[in-house]
Amino acid sequence: MIALDTNLLVRYITQDDDAQSPVATGVIEDRCTPDAPGWISLVVLCELVWVLSRAYRYDKAQIADVLDRLLATAELRVEQEELARAALAGWRTSGADFADHVILESARAAGALPLVTLDRRLGAHSDAALAPDIVVE
Repeated sequence: MIALDTNLLVRYITQDDDAQSPVATGVIEDRCTPDAPGWISLVVLCELVWVLSRAYRYDKAQIADVLDRLLATAELRVEQEELARAALAGWRTSGADFADHVILESARAAGALPLVTLDRRLGAHSDAALAPDIVVE
């Protein structure tokens, strides 16, 4: 198993760099197998969502499709896959960031709910609670 970094995944997904995209494609298609998959950390997944949305202007549906494909690919293994799937499911219908949903699902997995936040968008989620002395306008 090898670990894959965000920049490698971005180059593979976008195919936008004449020098780096073929290298990324070679790594993923030649070195990642079901028996020796490429490992993707939750941090890399969060960075990937951020880069695709900010730098490449992918919309939520496009990014969700990318994440669905990564999670379904036998040649890749996402850290805490079920947690990542739960975060993706929550993010699809939320205005909060994907990383916020990873935080929420990590808290759930640790038995540490409610998650106390000042983030209004995440605070609207049923398992998150705004600090009682904070007024959100």
